[in-house]
Amino acid sequence: MSASRYSALALLRHALTRHRRWQPAWREPEPKRHYDVVIVGGGGHGLATAYYLAKNHGISNVAVVEKGWLGGGNTGRNTTIVRSNYLRDEAAQLYEFALKLWPGLSAELNFNVMFSARGVLNLGHTLQDMRDIERRVNANRLGGIDGEVLATARVQEMVPILNCSPNARYPILGASWQPSGGVARHDAVAWGFARGADALGVDLLQRTEVQGIRCGDGRVQGVETDRGFIGADKVACVTAGHSGVLAAMAGLRLPIESRPLQALVSEPLKPCLDTVVMSNAVHGYVSQSDKGDLVIGAGADGYNGYGQRGSFHVLAHALEAMCELFPSFSRVRMNRHWGGIVDICPDACPIIGETPVTGLYFNCGWGTGGFKATPGSGFVFADTLAHARPHPLAAPFALERFAKGALIDEHGAAGVAH
Repeated sequence: MSASRYSALALLRHALTRHRRWQPAWREPEPKRHYDVVIVGGGGHGLATAYYLAKNHGISNVAVVEKGWLGGGNTGRNTTIVRSNYLRDEAAQLYEFALKLWPGLSAELNFNVMFSARGVLNLGHTLQDMRDIERRVNANRLGGIDGEVLATARVQEMVPILNCSPNARYPILGASWQPSGGVARHDAVAWGFARGADALGVDLLQRTEVQGIRCGDGRVQGVETDRGFIGADKVACVTAGHSGVLAAMAGLRLPIESRPLQALVSEPLKPCLDTVVMSNAVHGYVSQSDKGDLVIGAGADGYNGYGQRGSFHVLAHALEAMCELFPSFSRVRMNRHWGGIVDICPDACPIIGETPVTGLYFNCGWGTGGFKATPGSGFVFADTLAHARPHPLAAPFALERFAKGALIDEHGAAGVAH
């Protein structure tokens, strides 16, 4: 029998049995009464934390509690850009640590996360843009992070379809270039970490909603869920845009705001863009996926909320800007759009570490830059949980910095922090 015919028959057989004979990627366990660590949130960061807890620290009596399905939240509602060219040393080194994990992640997890180091261009449209670009690139290079300032001619050579005319609405005076940046497949990252954590003994509890955090005598005792109480020595909340909601369950108020961040994807096209192009000035960016569609990022809505669609005028502005930068895109049709809920701290940097409630930890506030940090975030958060003290890379991002005034103002480099 030919291989193609065998494959067709196998596909038919699995379809008729409703895929019940396929080996599951991970178990569907019943919750235990008590765990060493309960991680609330089954997105990329939460799953990565569980994986590294088990792999690096031998702590496998861990449950990841997710109210929906694994990777069904913001992990599956982003635009997959990976880079580390932030301005402040604290942020840049954390993202650079994550960036160095990406190339080996597929081999590490034995799961193709489709990381593509195709480089990231940040365009400059004004003299001030170019001054900011030069400042950031120089700061990056002093910190050992790759980067280069490009002139207009070099930008045009790299992206021929970009409108580099001096008479353009958004004239391109140059750009920063980070060759090691790129994109990865968001759901594959979640699935890879989930399968890896499950294989190491972590319980992945889908369709399990946390309805309360039980505390007593100043320390956490576990979580109340719609499947009953689950006790834990430590509870780690990694719920992105809903972190404020979780914190309120423990009587805490975090200095974060949650807003919808919007994006779109087009119909498939022939390959025409082999890098990521970003523009702070127009707050838009674009890359082309492996199957040909354009993934276009817009801005965040100017109001707090948990809606996953957002305001039309934000999308309209982003598409107008894309058509100015790429005139050939003007006749491309958009297939769908969505909004992811981002939680934003006053200094545009995350919160990583313990709270005033002993044993209760939060990893949140990544704003629009969470996906790119996924492996690094999970690595340092797992280390923090395992040793009950901050990992050196996580130490500057403790919650107490807001009381001490030791903020890390990353807004300058995070105008488009995707």
